[in-house]
Amino acid sequence: MIHVPTAPWLHHVWDALAWVSSLIGARWVYRHRRNSVATLARQTEPSYFVSLGLGAAAGAWAAGSSNTLRAAFPVFSHSIAGALAGGIVAVELWKWRHQVRRSTGGPFVIPLALGIIVGRWGCLFAGLTDETYGIPTRLPWGVDLGDGIARHPVQIYESLSIAVFLAIYWIALIRQHGWAQRFGFHAFVLFYAVQRFGWEFLKPYPKLLGPLNLFHLITLGLAAYAFVWIARGDRGGENRTQGGALHFPWANDEPVRDLPGDGAREDHH
Repeated sequence: MIHVPTAPWLHHVWDALAWVSSLIGARWVYRHRRNSVATLARQTEPSYFVSLGLGAAAGAWAAGSSNTLRAAFPVFSHSIAGALAGGIVAVELWKWRHQVRRSTGGPFVIPLALGIIVGRWGCLFAGLTDETYGIPTRLPWGVDLGDGIARHPVQIYESLSIAVFLAIYWIALIRQHGWAQRFGFHAFVLFYAVQRFGWEFLKPYPKLLGPLNLFHLITLGLAAYAFVWIARGDRGGENRTQGGALHFPWANDEPVRDLPGDGAREDHH
């Protein structure tokens, strides 16, 4: 059993580090995937980002609190799974209203992945108060979060899982693999949903439907959403616009002028 020093305030530190990591990732995307960013700007307007932010916030607090308010000691909390689901619903409604049929999520994959990878360690070091801890285990890497019980480090499991995806995705972008350029965001959502669904069996959350808790159901919805987008081939749109070849700018590069063709946490549960 591994003893982990914990303190609630450490969550704030790791949250800040997660935001910094996401911003670094966003800067990399802005510099090296300029076609993707230019297409996003061309397809959207400020109300897109307002909808995204409001949807993500509403989903985060609704999902997190719906889960923890059913616990033995009810508290309000927020959830990255809920934020992802809420943001997707809000964006898809915005796109339906504005008749945007192509994916707009490509530029967000790397920032989101980095935020989850770093932020999950904040959940671990926050200890039992975070209420994201795992069930007891006899495995040698079980962690003691202050109660003397060896538990599955589910926060580390998820962080490492997303790190593996990010490494594969990054390499695929550099090698210009079609799936990363066309369906990067939906591949991320599908991978996130599948791995999160599995880890939920290692958490003592209240059951909602048979052996499934609230986040099992949310991740099933996320997986279905991603699978439908990938299966229908994004109507041939994203393969021309979301990724494009990676561009590593030289010092004398000119700004982009010709754009691609237009188209119609304290708690991180």
